[in-house]
Amino acid sequence: MDLANKLAQERRARLAAERLLEQKQAELHAANRKLGKHARALSDEIVVTRAKVQTALDENQRVKSDLHVANEKVQVAERRLWHSIETIQDGFAFFDDSGRMIAANPAYISVFDGLSAIEPGISYVEILQLATEEGIVDIGEETPAAWREAMLDRWQSTDPEPTVIRLWSGEYIKLIDQRGHGGDVVSLALNITETIRYEERLKDARAKAEAANRAKSSFLANMSHEIRTPMNGVVGMADLLKETQLTEEQRLYADTIRNSGEALLVIINDVLDYSKIEAEKLALKPEPFDLERCIHELIMLMQPKARDQGLEILLDYDLFMPTEFIGDPGRLRQVMTNLMGNAVKFTEAGHVLIRVTGMRGEDGTAQVHIAVQDTGIGIPADKVDHVFGEFNQVDDEHNRRFEGTGLGLAISQQLVRLMGGQIWVESELGHGSTFGLKITLPLVPDTAVPEPMRVPGLRRAMIVDGHETNRQILEKRMKLMGIETLSCANGPDALARVRQESRIDLILAEHNLAGMDGLELTEALRAAGHEVPVILLSDNTGYAAQDPARPLLHAVLQKPVSRSDLYASLSALAEKEPAAGQGQEVADTPRALRVLAAEDNKTNRLVFSKMVGDLDIELTFAENGVEAVELYQNVKPDIVFMDISMPMMDGKEATRHIRAIEAGTDRHVPIVAMTAHAMDGDDEGILAAGLDHYLTKPLRKAAIRERIIDACTDEMRPPAPDEAEAG
Repeated sequence: MDLANKLAQERRARLAAERLLEQKQAELHAANRKLGKHARALSDEIVVTRAKVQTALDENQRVKSDLHVANEKVQVAERRLWHSIETIQDGFAFFDDSGRMIAANPAYISVFDGLSAIEPGISYVEILQLATEEGIVDIGEETPAAWREAMLDRWQSTDPEPTVIRLWSGEYIKLIDQRGHGGDVVSLALNITETIRYEERLKDARAKAEAANRAKSSFLANMSHEIRTPMNGVVGMADLLKETQLTEEQRLYADTIRNSGEALLVIINDVLDYSKIEAEKLALKPEPFDLERCIHELIMLMQPKARDQGLEILLDYDLFMPTEFIGDPGRLRQVMTNLMGNAVKFTEAGHVLIRVTGMRGEDGTAQVHIAVQDTGIGIPADKVDHVFGEFNQVDDEHNRRFEGTGLGLAISQQLVRLMGGQIWVESELGHGSTFGLKITLPLVPDTAVPEPMRVPGLRRAMIVDGHETNRQILEKRMKLMGIETLSCANGPDALARVRQESRIDLILAEHNLAGMDGLELTEALRAAGHEVPVILLSDNTGYAAQDPARPLLHAVLQKPVSRSDLYASLSALAEKEPAAGQGQEVADTPRALRVLAAEDNKTNRLVFSKMVGDLDIELTFAENGVEAVELYQNVKPDIVFMDISMPMMDGKEATRHIRAIEAGTDRHVPIVAMTAHAMDGDDEGILAAGLDHYLTKPLRKAAIRERIIDACTDEMRPPAPDEAEAG
């Protein structure tokens, strides 16, 4: 091979080697770069791992630190808790689920009077054993075994009831045990010795208070009796004195005596009722009664005073309202007497209107609303909320001249609440007041819904009344009866209208009309040739009956007129039956009604005899119960008025003897109690002795006459013919 070829071949080999070297260098360089990347990644990973490890180490250290702090806090809390348990005065102990004591504070241990056996680890059964054997507890008459058995049964129950044990020292411990879910028990021993002793002192104080209250009630009852007995003479003789011929000055004195006596009786009644309400001894006595009649009777009682003041007392009783209810009529009358009496007392001019409305329920009851409206002095706005308070009166220059106890409205409010009702007042100073009450009363069974009364033949009536409210009430009643009305405010206008109208079937005329009263109007009508029937509405029917013009009237009705009286008069007119012939069917009788009155007080006998002096009766007096029984057999009375408190034999005992005499016969003479006792329950004891009726002193003339007239039969002469005809 020539040199050129060799050189070429060598050159080619050298180039190949250079290229191979370059390739290997490139591969080595790439491998170095890859190795560098891996080294950097590994370095980064090592850094991250190292950081995580450090974080974990830091967290572990923090947790260890927190656990240490928490452990210290738990230890502090445990020390504080146990320190608190040890310092409390009451016993505290822990028991495990097997009934063994875990721990107890010194107060719990001290109950066992230093017994060394009472320590953690002792069982509850052993504690009971030591308590009886060492005389720690006073178990009374119970045997130790029985006491331990009862205590263990209580302990083992799921929810042990608290119990009280008495220690030998006389102290009382109340055990309260609470069982946990795992069966362990927390036991609390409370020393209630002072509480027990305080309760015993309270019982003693209550017994003394009740004894004092009984003494107070007895004192009030006796004082009521002692005051009422002479007051019967004072008020009764004043009434009788007023019926005699007196000068104006003497009549003023008699009125003052009577009014002062009545005021004293009101005070006595208020104090008695308030004391009974305060002691929660006042109970209602439900019975059937006629609400409309009750209100009419109260109006009758208050009309003389209202008439003296120139006031009208009006009644607007809803014509669709029932009248017969079941309730306590005595207490309802008491409430109404307070409200109506206040209305009359605080009204110097105008009227007092009693409005009765309501709604019948489907359950045999009715919701009754009664409002007493007046045109009196009113109540200041800032005093309205205080009128029902005890001993409260609106004390200002308007009413200082009005007397009273300040108890009437407070008692009324309590009575209405006792009936389950509400009472309220609305008033404007100088413009009058309205007192309202709402109560729910059961209806008398089978009470029908009142229907409008229709009077056939009467189509048109004239109402003559100077009081607008009264005209409106009568107009409403006439309209519901199907009677058209025209109204006049005075007599001359009525005369002029009668001449102008083509038909008037009836005239309803007020008695006390201004200028020309109802009787004078009737005389003028008859003088002018008008025969239209006239019904006079009067608040003093006795006076009207004595007037010469009385025969010209169809009827005289007492104001305010009840629905039944008005309907009866209109029906009699429609049937053309003369009113004068009503109630005269009783023929003369062969004998007078015999009355026996047993009364030991001479003054009261005089009062009684004067009250019945104008009656056609045979009156006999007995001075004690023994005489009453003897005279009953000799006189054979038709009615007996029996005083309850009499010497030798009281009224109740005398009544029992009389009822024993009547036993086996058809005879039952009504016996009426006359008593000054007025406390709650007195009437029950009196009526239980066999008496039929109950009158409280001071006696009322009207009540006595009513009982006598009720006792009259067809075999006797009417005791009061005029009253029989008027009835």
